[in-house]
Amino acid sequence: MLAADQLTAPSTTVPVAVAHGDGIGPEIMGAVLRILEAAGARIEARPIEVGERVYRSGISSGIDDAALETLAQTRVLLKAPITTPQGGGYKSLNVTIRKMFGLYANVRPCRALAPYVPTLHPEMNLVIVRENEEDVYGGIEHRQTADVTQCLKLITRTGTERIVRYAFEYARANGRKRVTCFSKDNIMKITDGLFHKVFEEIAAEYPEIEKEHMIVDIGAAKLAVNPERFDVIVLPNLYGDILSDVAAELCGSVGMAGSANIGDEIAMFEAIHGSAPDIAGMGIANPSGLLNAAVMMLAHIGQGEIAQRVQHAWLRTIEEGLHTRDIYGAQSARCLSTSEFADAVIARLGQSPQRLAAPAIGNAVETARIANAPTTPAPHKERVGVDVFVDWTPGPTHELAEQLIAASASSGLTLKMITNRGTQVWPRASEMTRCVDHWRCRFMGEGAVSGETVADLLGAIARAGLETIKTEGLYTFDGNAGYSLGQGQ
Repeated sequence: MLAADQLTAPSTTVPVAVAHGDGIGPEIMGAVLRILEAAGARIEARPIEVGERVYRSGISSGIDDAALETLAQTRVLLKAPITTPQGGGYKSLNVTIRKMFGLYANVRPCRALAPYVPTLHPEMNLVIVRENEEDVYGGIEHRQTADVTQCLKLITRTGTERIVRYAFEYARANGRKRVTCFSKDNIMKITDGLFHKVFEEIAAEYPEIEKEHMIVDIGAAKLAVNPERFDVIVLPNLYGDILSDVAAELCGSVGMAGSANIGDEIAMFEAIHGSAPDIAGMGIANPSGLLNAAVMMLAHIGQGEIAQRVQHAWLRTIEEGLHTRDIYGAQSARCLSTSEFADAVIARLGQSPQRLAAPAIGNAVETARIANAPTTPAPHKERVGVDVFVDWTPGPTHELAEQLIAASASSGLTLKMITNRGTQVWPRASEMTRCVDHWRCRFMGEGAVSGETVADLLGAIARAGLETIKTEGLYTFDGNAGYSLGQGQ
């Protein structure tokens, strides 16, 4: 929700940054703004330019300082799809905005519109709450050797607490009965393990809401064949990105879905589909995804009655078979252009749907309750060793081990393990393990290990003629290991 100073009275006009986007963006944004104006939405649209033209001007983030300043002032952004130019050097605009302004929760309602939009799951009505700032979307990648590239997966306790608590607060505010967590903590026991652990901790604060956890692969399978069993799903960034699109398509069309990106101070609302440059300018794009995002925006800024008015008119239009080309089919009466569809929705403002009466939007969540939630005390942290990654041409692993043992002889650290792509290859190995030029060499101390000791070890390894790519400290937290074993160890 916006702060109280932006919602001082029912008649308050709220400034909203509006990005018309690329491709079909200007067409669908124009249609949506016409509908909002006709419905009596109390907003002041402040246009900003983001996307392809900004990228082409030499700004790699796709958003300039003037647009950022407008967004900081309005604290609300309604954004049409944008085009990111092909080739290297261009950063995701969405990720930039999400991370810069702390938009930690991505909320995507996925509700079937059967029989008017064909789907195999006519009773589907779920909400995906996706963590929006971390995981592999930190975009921290490196090429480390001739053969190996790396992407860092970052899961934080703070970020996980916020998104999980948001999911339960959303369920509570909207009468949802169950929150399901997806993770892959049978494999990624530390990162996804933390996500699952925090989920269980937070769930205990909401005893009236049922909770469950699923490994993401079986969860995805159940979502694909029986989405009706789910209510609210909370999950890390990458899984959420993939499965929210899957869920939207299961409803009938990705082109119908909108999403909200929620932070403590700022929120962004957008369609989940792309800019579709192949049909740009043809006047046939479906504005429903962006319209549904705008409906969520109206609820967020305290104009729930207008949101419901728009939503009811849109549902009535769908019921009457007045459809754009992408969903035109056996249940359709007429195939409308983008502009004609907007006209049809406007003509039905004040009407109510006859069969699609359940609301597709939800009540806004009080994010202040999440921001002010107590944090977990920091544990005692102690370094007990170091993983040294080296670039070394594959060969007999014992030769590498012998060089490392000799180099570390005076360091007080002991070589305990060598892995290749995570699989142990020394001191225990299989002759069938295929190795590349990237080796993790684990050194452990007898107790706490100082930074000076690690530096001495790295110097000795360098003098031995071995190239160090990176290091990772091995720490315990309240006595519990904060590092994984090697596969096969």
